[in-house]
Amino acid sequence: MSDVSDAAEQVIRLAAEKKLLIAAAESCTAGLVADLLAGLPGASRVFWGSFVSYTPEAKVRMLGVDAALLRQYGAVSRETAISMATGALERSGADIAVSVTGLAGPDGDGSAVPVGTVWIGVAGTDRFRDAWVYHFSGSRNEVRRSAAGEALGVLSRQLMSY
Repeated sequence: MSDVSDAAEQVIRLAAEKKLLIAAAESCTAGLVADLLAGLPGASRVFWGSFVSYTPEAKVRMLGVDAALLRQYGAVSRETAISMATGALERSGADIAVSVTGLAGPDGDGSAVPVGTVWIGVAGTDRFRDAWVYHFSGSRNEVRRSAAGEALGVLSRQLMSY
């Protein structure tokens, strides 16, 4: 877990150095990214908060994800991850936002997406928008922890180039 803690510390440090406000939009991690960040000293200076949008309806209502986009691509997709990050960015007023959407298991959602698939997206006020797919294994909570840790790693790498 030290890699995850290191990534969270690096996110807080980089955001503070660059005077950037960060936000998150979480689905399968259900607030783990927020918990990892908020547990660190200095988080309140740089962490706006996290939207926990677990269901498709929550993604639409909380983050403004287009329902047609969800129907076309599914909740676990590049398009949804980018839309979630963009919604968090716009609704929070943050400088950069990270999103996590995936299937932690143990069961699938009826789609062809395999359990353990997670998309992590980033949106910034510099107009950067992208998402990356990961395939994690293990129990439901191991997938969730891995996804939260990777989201912090992605956010850290983006902050370095911001």
